[in-house]
Amino acid sequence: MFLLGYTREPIDSVHYDPRLAYSLHLALGEDGVSFEGLNHDSGVLFALATENEDGSLNPMSLKNPFLFPMRDGGYGVLAVRIPADGGDDESSRGSVLFWTSKDLLSYREVGLLGLCEAYVESVFCYEYEGEPYLFWEDRDGKLSAAAVDFDRLSVTPVRLNDALELFCRKKKDVLSRVLSQIQTSGMQGTVPHCVLEIPDETATRLRCKLTPPVNNSIRFPARVEASSREAFLQMTAEAGYTDGSVLQKRIDWELSGVDFAKPGTYPVKGKVHQEHFPFPVAFNRADPCVCYWSGKYYFIATNDADNNHTLYVRESDTMEGLITAPEHLILDSVTHEGIGNLLWAPEFHEINGRLYIFHAATPGEFFREESHIMELREGGNPICKEDWSAPRRIVRMDGSELCEAGKVISLDMTCFSWEGEWYVVWSQRQFIPKDLGAWLYIAKLNPEKPWMLAGEPVVLSKPDYGWGNNHTFVEEGPFALFGDGKLFVTFSAAAVDSSYVVSYLEIEAGKDLLVRENWRKNNYPILTSRSVEGEYGTGHNAYVIDEFGTTWNTYHARPGAEGVRSSGIRRVFFDIDGCPVLDVTEEMDVKPEFRTVETVLVVKRNDCRFE
Repeated sequence: MFLLGYTREPIDSVHYDPRLAYSLHLALGEDGVSFEGLNHDSGVLFALATENEDGSLNPMSLKNPFLFPMRDGGYGVLAVRIPADGGDDESSRGSVLFWTSKDLLSYREVGLLGLCEAYVESVFCYEYEGEPYLFWEDRDGKLSAAAVDFDRLSVTPVRLNDALELFCRKKKDVLSRVLSQIQTSGMQGTVPHCVLEIPDETATRLRCKLTPPVNNSIRFPARVEASSREAFLQMTAEAGYTDGSVLQKRIDWELSGVDFAKPGTYPVKGKVHQEHFPFPVAFNRADPCVCYWSGKYYFIATNDADNNHTLYVRESDTMEGLITAPEHLILDSVTHEGIGNLLWAPEFHEINGRLYIFHAATPGEFFREESHIMELREGGNPICKEDWSAPRRIVRMDGSELCEAGKVISLDMTCFSWEGEWYVVWSQRQFIPKDLGAWLYIAKLNPEKPWMLAGEPVVLSKPDYGWGNNHTFVEEGPFALFGDGKLFVTFSAAAVDSSYVVSYLEIEAGKDLLVRENWRKNNYPILTSRSVEGEYGTGHNAYVIDEFGTTWNTYHARPGAEGVRSSGIRRVFFDIDGCPVLDVTEEMDVKPEFRTVETVLVVKRNDCRFE
């Protein structure tokens, strides 16, 4: 199997910005000629921003990436670092950027390799006489070479003799011929740079990780026995997917002809159960959150319809019922002193058996936006305004302000429990004396006084990839998602327009959440305007586990690039590594041709069993 490494030509700031196009993209092909793009024809490797002494970031991109196998069985990537939107990066003059990867999915940016004094235009890595060599061309087309020690991140320039130059020229000629023949059907603006032969198992894993899984089978026994309706309805079908995973699915049976009081044999049909959430489920509702509380479902979101001056709650016995459920006002920007504008990003959270709403609010101006919390009185009704306490600001452990009002804002605070401790993660942005962009922070929370931190805040992440500083420097909207032995915190990044995306941080159980280096940040977004047709600027996720154990993603997107922010709901899929997948649509979750299920039901007096 062959792997194509490419960049793309930028389209425009709406559909594919330079900060997205100038990244490493991957495609697979069986013959080395025809290739199919992975990850929705979107980048998987981006250059990290550089950081100034004051904490501000200089966004970076890459050009002319070259992918090659390394002796340890992993892979290396070399590329020229450039400013985010193109041009020359003076700090990278004469150097190339180097990454390593074990699996072509997760990459570690090692650093710059200094090669010469001139601007490097392109770089290649080949083994010559059993040793790795770098070959590069500068802006004037001059070819140079150096022996390289990747462990020490050092190079030793060598004289380019006739044999060494001939070797490199032949390699370049072969690569040039291969790249000139490449066919990329369905891929837009492809700029190919390298082709690498990889093992079939590596290609399979890339395809499983970088394309959403699609339902390819439904299995249910041809004959089952049950002694009651309840026992029969507990039986589930096994849904198979293209990545090799399986899920158990409930079935809606047609049982009008079955008498469970009368033993016998009954042919029955059913449909694989699938909730239907058309997008959008609510126009002008952003940052949505759903919770399951005391046997009912509740929906809350930022209200864009009135410029963020009210919060409404919907209540329903079912998730689907939230779509048409009436709205009940629970908070506005005139009732309480100190709450006068911009009610943002409300989230339900249960802490020690009590229900709370975390949200952002300000007395008036945007620069005083701060994280707040409201508490539902014991026995209270979540749709009753009077049953909620007045909003209270989140403060530090000593009772002081979390942020300096008028200079720093906080918003999008989320809450979760992990390994016996409570934590909050939020987005914080310093505007004065310099706008540093929105960063993610984490701190322990006092569950007895959930308006108070139980430790000092720690910077968790900055918008240091091109997809996170696209149009503006922002990371926000964090929310916890729990996997098998892992904690994920998904977050949104970039401007709240069509460039808005979702990615995640992950950490393994047993590691200290307050140590930034313990977290792994995904190299690329997992939900973008290219993920699901017709949904632009997808972001600000929250998750809810329903009464049947299914995890749902609530998010907002725009129905059209210029559409209003509107809420959506879609099932969360977990991939072969247990990582979240957010772009499995209803049609992919259960294919229409597999929805119908038939079996022969044998009603007996004993408990149910499969034959």
